[in-house]
Amino acid sequence: MMFSKAFARYLHLNSSCWASEKSLLASLRKKTGYTFTNCKKALEMHSNDLVKAESWLHQQAQALGWSKATKLEGRNTSQGLVAVAVNKTDAAIVEVNCETDFVARNKAFQEMAEAAAKACLKYAEKQPHLRGPLTKIGLDSDQLSHLPTTSGKLLSDELALMIGSLGENASLRRALCLKVDTNVHLSAYAHPSGTERDNVFLGKFGGLVAIRQKEPKDVDIQALGRNLCQHVVGMDPKKVGTSFDKPNANPDDETCLIHQEYINDNNATVQEVLEQHGIEVIDFKRFECGEDLCKGFSEQPLAAVETCQ
Repeated sequence: MMFSKAFARYLHLNSSCWASEKSLLASLRKKTGYTFTNCKKALEMHSNDLVKAESWLHQQAQALGWSKATKLEGRNTSQGLVAVAVNKTDAAIVEVNCETDFVARNKAFQEMAEAAAKACLKYAEKQPHLRGPLTKIGLDSDQLSHLPTTSGKLLSDELALMIGSLGENASLRRALCLKVDTNVHLSAYAHPSGTERDNVFLGKFGGLVAIRQKEPKDVDIQALGRNLCQHVVGMDPKKVGTSFDKPNANPDDETCLIHQEYINDNNATVQEVLEQHGIEVIDFKRFECGEDLCKGFSEQPLAAVETCQ
């Protein structure tokens, strides 16, 4: 009888212990997303200490990510996403690349592009605004990799972790940050439209437009700014243009923004729309994923800061 009671107590204690371990295991798997085997190993190694087990799993994943990133380095990354983010006086546009369009549609890759845009926007917020209505700051791949994310990790670490998870090479290619005066309005757009994550626009093409009201007219500046940004993405102008620029004889070959047919009304030029609403375009930027940088954006070092008058 005593043996039965002792055995029953043994079964009860072990059953409770196993239930507790199962609960910890389920909690760790749900929180980290790692496999059953890895989570079980992490808990066993750290005496069921959930915090230490989670930390160890992340360290292992990071090491694996860097290992894979090193092996895959050099493989062509011409696909990917352009991510665009704005707040009242700051904006950022960034290009993140991968090998295939399939991975570019992956949620983890989209989260990486979102994290990069947010990191650039945070960086822009901390930079001094020089004289003039607009300051532009270019960031190259190396400078991007050293920016911290909201999680506290560097973008390069987040990228390595994603590479380890997806098994495909990826890279942080370039970014441009804008800072503007309070009387300048910033608009962002990405195409194909419809993909937006936490106020970050994602697409194969992305654009930023900075506009300012010259005359006190009744205008929905947010709607007009967005339409102009769509125009920049769709029509690919090369410069804003001034009164010294003559319109191209063939409207289809026009590369000066103010002389292009407005994308929302091909019976009017952009200049006519701007004059109608008392608006001027200070500057714009357009990124196309995988484009030849020799023909477009020239990657600038951190010290290369440009102001627009």
